[in-house]
Amino acid sequence: MKKIKTPVLAMSSLDDTMSDDVFESVEEAESNPDANKLSTNKTNYGKTPSSTGYRDYKPHKTTRNPSDPSLKIVHKTILLGDSGVGKTSLLVRFDTGQFQTGNFSATVGIGFTNKIISVDESKVKLQIWDTAGQERFRSVTHAYYRDAHALLLLYDVTNKTSFDNIRAWLSEIRDYANDHVVIMLLGNKADCHPGDRMIKKEDGEKLAKEYSVTFMETSAKSGLNVEVAFMAVARELLFKKTGVENKESFNVQDYVREQTKANCSSCFPA
Repeated sequence: MKKIKTPVLAMSSLDDTMSDDVFESVEEAESNPDANKLSTNKTNYGKTPSSTGYRDYKPHKTTRNPSDPSLKIVHKTILLGDSGVGKTSLLVRFDTGQFQTGNFSATVGIGFTNKIISVDESKVKLQIWDTAGQERFRSVTHAYYRDAHALLLLYDVTNKTSFDNIRAWLSEIRDYANDHVVIMLLGNKADCHPGDRMIKKEDGEKLAKEYSVTFMETSAKSGLNVEVAFMAVARELLFKKTGVENKESFNVQDYVREQTKANCSSCFPA
């Protein structure tokens, strides 16, 4: 099979202080087994940025069982949203269960990590892609929409601009993504102090209803609904693959509603 080369963008200065997106060359990740590890020289951190914004993040290695046909199917899942909304924080939290703190560099490419999720008695392999939120990287991001199976679109509940831009993101999704892609809207940083919140939960719910997409609030810092978000995506993708005959057997919005209700004791007031 011919190897597809992915454009690698040169690193600019570290002035994108709001960016926390993972970035690395797909070509490098495929050709170098250690490329998906963060191999930053800590003594040079801040001078020679690594392929990821977090210097201590090492994506988990997945154990592949050749006899398991489900693991041969990769479900491409892309994190989208403005720079600084917490896309990488969400990915790292889900992948490692930890919230990375400290300084980080700006995103400079397209990066991904694989994660295998157990759904009942089945396994779903998600290939989770992190993308740059800055406008200058948008044309590169568009190229990844077309074969995406799921899109997680994030805004920051403390940043009104990131919420106002959601309509533009959804418009791009409509233009570039396939018609059957799973879309989920996430209001991130729900752990914030009530005084810092700019977007009410009801506003997110209203916008999601307008565009007929699933919605929930998340927090990479506290872990609120992070597992639920990816599990809901995995379940919906598995259903689309196997449950077409019985449409009533699974409804992603009902699943999210039940799971987020179960987590209500951890929720912060809107």
